[in-house]
Amino acid sequence: VPGEDAAGIETAVHLLRTVGGDESRKMTGKTVVIGGGNVAIDAARVSLRCGSDGVTMICLEPRDKMPASPEEIAEAEEEGTKITCGYGPKEFLSENGHVTAVVFKKCLRTIDPETGRFSPAYDESETITIPADHVVFAIGQAIEWGSLLQDTKVEFHRGNYPVADPLTYQTAEEDIFVGGDVYHGPKFVIDAIEEGKCAAESLHRYVHKGADL
Repeated sequence: VPGEDAAGIETAVHLLRTVGGDESRKMTGKTVVIGGGNVAIDAARVSLRCGSDGVTMICLEPRDKMPASPEEIAEAEEEGTKITCGYGPKEFLSENGHVTAVVFKKCLRTIDPETGRFSPAYDESETITIPADHVVFAIGQAIEWGSLLQDTKVEFHRGNYPVADPLTYQTAEEDIFVGGDVYHGPKFVIDAIEEGKCAAESLHRYVHKGADL
């Protein structure tokens, strides 16, 4: 995105890690959080607690398709976060090297209806500009399999997510097990931890031939 190297722009991971190590960090002025998941909610709420005058959270998805849980969304709004849905970043404006605003373009869809893959489409002519002294990127990470699953029997659904047994987490390639965000998309860390434990138990049973999965 043009202008994304301006000062005042950071990732949610960096913000949360920094505040976790230094609770005295201050943020003045207005903050824009880009993303619609639970991490974006965390970044918005932390920004408010660090002193931001106002926080606006903007995501591609419509309200009913936001990845964040309804409880997290409600709590963020109760604390003062403004949520705007259906827009993606087009350009970052800056003065003297520091971000001053973000220009957003209208998002018409996030998923390609033919392939089921994440493939946003935009209306470049419909834009909004949001003033910002701080910008926090909290967009989801993409799965890059590379050649890892090449020549395996692993099947995919919704584009890039492996098909697996919901109880054992075993794929069509018998010795490959999956879990967490790579299996179903963004959820909570505790879900990924639990699925990792369950998949590990299934894998343990698998290598001990004859054990019931």
